[in-house]
Amino acid sequence: MIVQKPGRITDRITLLGRREACIYHLDGGDEAILLGGGMVHIIPDVIGQIEQFNIDEKKIHRILLLHSHFDHCGIAGFFKKRWPWVVVAASQAAQDKLANPQVIENIRFMNQVLIERANIAEKLESFGVEAFQGIAVDKVLCDGQKLTCGDRSLEIIEVPGHSPCSIAVYVPEEKAMFTSDAAGISADGEIFTAANSDFDKYQQSLEKMAAYDIGVQLAEHYGARTGKDAEEFLEKSIAAAAAQRSLIEGSLDQTGDPGQSARDLTERAMKMASSTFLPEEVVSLVTTQMVNFIHKKRQSAA
Repeated sequence: MIVQKPGRITDRITLLGRREACIYHLDGGDEAILLGGGMVHIIPDVIGQIEQFNIDEKKIHRILLLHSHFDHCGIAGFFKKRWPWVVVAASQAAQDKLANPQVIENIRFMNQVLIERANIAEKLESFGVEAFQGIAVDKVLCDGQKLTCGDRSLEIIEVPGHSPCSIAVYVPEEKAMFTSDAAGISADGEIFTAANSDFDKYQQSLEKMAAYDIGVQLAEHYGARTGKDAEEFLEKSIAAAAAQRSLIEGSLDQTGDPGQSARDLTERAMKMASSTFLPEEVVSLVTTQMVNFIHKKRQSAA
């Protein structure tokens, strides 16, 4: 089953935010964790959902950022102020990026664009939400590290490829894999390969996650999957990545021009996509990054 509306995924996991920007509440009994950082404009939604689903804010003791892209850390600063006891945790690479003033400015700018598109600036002000000013990572997480959240345990898995700072989190008691964007982005059955930074590492990370016993797969765009949909998702994403790589290599063989190949493959992806797929500018950016990676690798091997 695919779950895209805020609400319970399991007895212990609740989807918060919006379909296009999901975060998750993991209930460990006497304490809880938020996984994912979303975007600034979903803050009013999250506040309302915390009340709607009877979530005890005082039990939330960590916010885990699974990578540092602008659409995955926007709410952290606001909730760190609201809950000063909370520890913000992420990978070492994410901590380094979020200490970079230029990265912070890019995150602020992109979140502000989305606030203006949604026309909710006044609503955000009424909640005391300010423009994104940055977020300090209090705790660094590393591959294989084990955390506890009450009676639930979490394993940290480094999964670079979508970004150098990407991590996934596995909760064995729930058979739950929180993949963020490291397993691709799926909307209405289409899996978009999101190997933004390193295609080789992206494919290796897919294999790494697929080795786990997964009964729940939780993405930060377009919801979560349970049952057979969760069990099969990583294998489908592995196949989608292999197919995308073949398309890129075939296009480069034909055009010899990475710029033209990126344009052609972006146009192809948008023609095949559903109306609720990713914006064309996002597809173009990621496709260009993937094409450039493979082009440079081929050049270095020549």
